[in-house]
Amino acid sequence: MASTNNVTELVITSLFQDTEVQRACFVVFLPVYLATVVGNGLIFLMVNFSKSLHSPMYFFLSHLSLVEISYSSTVVPKFLTDLLAKIKIISLEGCVAQIFFFQLFGVVETFLITVMAYDHYMAICKPLHYTTIMSWTVCHLLVAGSSLGGIIHSMVQILVTVQLPFCGPNVIDHYFCDLHPLFKLACTDTSVEGVIVLANNGLLSIFSLLILVYSYVFILVNLRNVSAEGRRKALSTCASHTTVLILFFGPAIFLYMRPPSTFTGDELVAVFYTVVTPMLNPIIYTLRNAEVKIALKRLWGKKVNSVVE
Repeated sequence: MASTNNVTELVITSLFQDTEVQRACFVVFLPVYLATVVGNGLIFLMVNFSKSLHSPMYFFLSHLSLVEISYSSTVVPKFLTDLLAKIKIISLEGCVAQIFFFQLFGVVETFLITVMAYDHYMAICKPLHYTTIMSWTVCHLLVAGSSLGGIIHSMVQILVTVQLPFCGPNVIDHYFCDLHPLFKLACTDTSVEGVIVLANNGLLSIFSLLILVYSYVFILVNLRNVSAEGRRKALSTCASHTTVLILFFGPAIFLYMRPPSTFTGDELVAVFYTVVTPMLNPIIYTLRNAEVKIALKRLWGKKVNSVVE
């Protein structure tokens, strides 16, 4: 951090000020976080141990599940601990680290969702060339590229942040460390930094949305040439993916695509996409996908048989 810093620790404000309400939130959010870890972990296990799910779509889904666990884990464990603590403190370095990993996994998730849309487009619009285009080498490169893109994005955000001087106050108006609330504590004008962050997020969002819109427009056009059963299956898969897309992009655009001067720090929206959304994704994919349901039953059956034996 910059040498002009007088602040070494930050005090985090809670989602609610009442102690009893905080404890009630802990009781509610702890099972949600555990469900996130277990649900996404099950999807990862199913994809890796079920032969019926050995395809690019599920390969990307398994990586998305791992990212969901990591994304939620950058915020929720600290958040749960703070709900039971009288004084909620984090070091300045710890705050920057939380921002880095939160941005990293959020961007990797964005790219993976975009890659999954591209995969759907190839499967429906170019079925004869699908296996050639979406080879396992390409799939691994797309996942690696998503990770690299997340690292580059996060490094830009952090390089902007670490140059800022922090000399007080040290109370961050949010329940976890994020860019805009931290910018408010800087002892300098952060309008330029705010524009850089906005442009960085904006380019990422525009790039991803263009690919998503392009993919789904062509998918809908090409569904006219698909059989009724194929159309039903394709629409079911696309519906699940679109639901996840809306749940992820909606709150993110609401919070990050606005100038810092009008940023309100809507913590309830932040709770939705940091705590609730990662839990919903495995449920959405499981409930609307017959292959995943069958694989889950087989995996559960193997565990039961191993216990009996």
